[in-house]
Amino acid sequence: MPGPEVLLYGLPLAFLAGFIDAVAGGGGTVTLPTLFFMGLTPAQTVATNKLLAIFGSGSATVQYWRKGHVERRLVLRLIPLALVGSALGAFLVQFVDPATFRTLVGIVILGVGALVLANKRFGLEDRYPGLTARTLALTLPGALVIGLYDGFLGPGTGTFLMFLFALAGFNLVRASGNARTVNFATNLGAFLFFLLGGQMVWWIGLPMGVANALGATLGARMAMLRGSGFVKVMYGLIVVLVAGRLLFG
Repeated sequence: MPGPEVLLYGLPLAFLAGFIDAVAGGGGTVTLPTLFFMGLTPAQTVATNKLLAIFGSGSATVQYWRKGHVERRLVLRLIPLALVGSALGAFLVQFVDPATFRTLVGIVILGVGALVLANKRFGLEDRYPGLTARTLALTLPGALVIGLYDGFLGPGTGTFLMFLFALAGFNLVRASGNARTVNFATNLGAFLFFLLGGQMVWWIGLPMGVANALGATLGARMAMLRGSGFVKVMYGLIVVLVAGRLLFG
């Protein structure tokens, strides 16, 4: 078991992860290898990371929710499907090796990032039409599939959710607010699941969770202050980070 000195680098990295996750998703690409490098077992790493995640995603959700950047009527319809998908993904991982899909998902997320960045206007204007049949036909199955991915593999879930909401017509700030809210729900569900396993390292997870929440608060406020153009740049950087971890991590 590591000593308390690991928090000297764990806390600032958790803060950084919270910041980038609140803006564009992908914070787990920082926290997972950090926890593993600390000397935690793979089971402890995954469980403790979910403890961090509920701090960060919860803090970001509060910031976006308070400022009106969460489409509550839509998000509340998607959360149950994302939770069902996440539980199904956690069940399927027992039977299928996730490594089989890592390369494919890495390529897909690079493609998604390229589409976002290549279209100069994509995500910069809010064109959300409301709870239309098209909106629900896109987002309901999308939330289920992304939730399944979150339970099955995980990295980049928030980034995929942002793309889904941007496709539905939201600018990237509102897409980020919606994504953080759904991601908080799936993180909370996974946290409760891992809580029963007794693998969380609380003395590491709690202080790093507080640092993660502080970073997420700053990240959400920065995204809302700087607007969708700033989020789009961050999104491109996070896509590369997530894809790199999937393809080479």
